[in-house]
Amino acid sequence: MEGWDKGTKSTVGEIPLMTARAGPRDGEAWRQRLKEEYRALIAYTSVNKAKDNDWFRIAAANPEGTRWEGTCWYVHNLRRYEFPLQFDIPVAYPQVAPEIELPTLDGKTHKMYRGGKICLTVHFKPLWAKNCPRFGIAHALCLGLAPWLAAEVPILVDSGMVKHKDDEAAPAEASASAAPSS
Repeated sequence: MEGWDKGTKSTVGEIPLMTARAGPRDGEAWRQRLKEEYRALIAYTSVNKAKDNDWFRIAAANPEGTRWEGTCWYVHNLRRYEFPLQFDIPVAYPQVAPEIELPTLDGKTHKMYRGGKICLTVHFKPLWAKNCPRFGIAHALCLGLAPWLAAEVPILVDSGMVKHKDDEAAPAEASASAAPSS
């Protein structure tokens, strides 16, 4: 945590750490871990809202809690850019961090793998390994996805690879209004 700014340290310090060392194959121990994951996500969401920094919605997409889906967004130049978010909990979890996917950005940046999986190998994976099994989904979002969005979205927007939803709708509306009516 020595290289982090005070805001990041403060936020990470408010996310509860996991105690259950269990993955999806561990039956009742996994259900206990899943409860801890939900508590941490609720705490992280509460912290974000209190700091007026709400930037994602996420929920388990299946009852087992092995598939997660949601939405994340980033504000750049006073415009909100929103992206679908998804990931699976790896079989080797919590030893292996989840691979967070933003499928609509697939192929738009070099800091992404096939399928829209964001690149977290250099900075986040060593941090995850060092803090295993205490880190969970909320930590992956806070220390993996949030910095990735902050680094990549402005570049993608400024290069024209990502367009704001209002800018995408405007040309379609203009061509529809210019079409002759019968």
